[in-house]
Amino acid sequence: MKSFIPTRSGSLPFTLTSELGIGIAFVVELLVFSLLSPYFLTTENLLNVSLQVSITAIIAAGMTFVILTGGIDLSVGSLLALAGILTTDVLKLQLPIAVSFPLAILAGLIAGALSGAFAGALITRYNITPFIVTLALMTVWRGIAFVYTEGRPIWELPDVFSILGSGRLLGVPIPSIIMIVVFVASHVALTQTRFGRHVYAVGGNKEAARLAGIRTSRVFMQVYVLCGFLAALSGILLASRMNSGQPNTGLGYELDVIAAVVVGGTSLSGGRGSILGTFIGAMLIAVLRNGLNLLNVGSYVQQVIVGVVILLAVMLDRKRSC
Repeated sequence: MKSFIPTRSGSLPFTLTSELGIGIAFVVELLVFSLLSPYFLTTENLLNVSLQVSITAIIAAGMTFVILTGGIDLSVGSLLALAGILTTDVLKLQLPIAVSFPLAILAGLIAGALSGAFAGALITRYNITPFIVTLALMTVWRGIAFVYTEGRPIWELPDVFSILGSGRLLGVPIPSIIMIVVFVASHVALTQTRFGRHVYAVGGNKEAARLAGIRTSRVFMQVYVLCGFLAALSGILLASRMNSGQPNTGLGYELDVIAAVVVGGTSLSGGRGSILGTFIGAMLIAVLRNGLNLLNVGSYVQQVIVGVVILLAVMLDRKRSC
């Protein structure tokens, strides 16, 4: 068994090297923007950065598990929109808010988990590559979102719903708090549980993991369910922040999410990476965009700069894999 399943100590050198490198880059980035803009290190701006990154970062936590197994999920942006629509639609039911609010949240989260289970079933049972399955589901869920709403947003929601995405607790945005909780729980699950060890093992060598007695199909199902669940959670938070359910939300989010995971040091080939690295990667991209905005850099130029950063991260990943 030990010859097939990587231990924490076995994966520690890579983890430390990867996290140290991205951590140093993040610190340098903070120093540069703090020198270039007097508004960057203000409390309100930093809280705003945490709020803006929370939606994609929460999904990125789930995507880390998926990519660690050697898979990918391109449907998260469309699922985010669909979950937000289902949640807001349930809130419109003529029910007491004490009933409709938890029921709406539950409906959105279940939809996300079911989407992940469906993707996992197609991948494991029919041996279809994750890229093809999730690419198809990305189109399906987006289409359903538009058909369900007839292309129109869902408005006039209860005021209490907006608190989830726009409210603050002790001055900290609630989505930022939820993001931290998600990352802490994900880190514990990945580093301190049998499930986490199995995720690394499957990503490192699927056949060896199977021979070691790991039920690889179950692991694939679990990571896609988790990713779908967290995508739905982000969809609910975004719908709450906008106080509406809109079928066109989440466009391109899958690219931002994957970028955060890759920049954070997780290998696209699977088996190597960490939740902490993903968190730093998400924050690095968010801070980069925020700093460029403060410096009045045009949005098109920002796209070029962020794209170059992602490309460099992928090149570094390939170099580590060689």
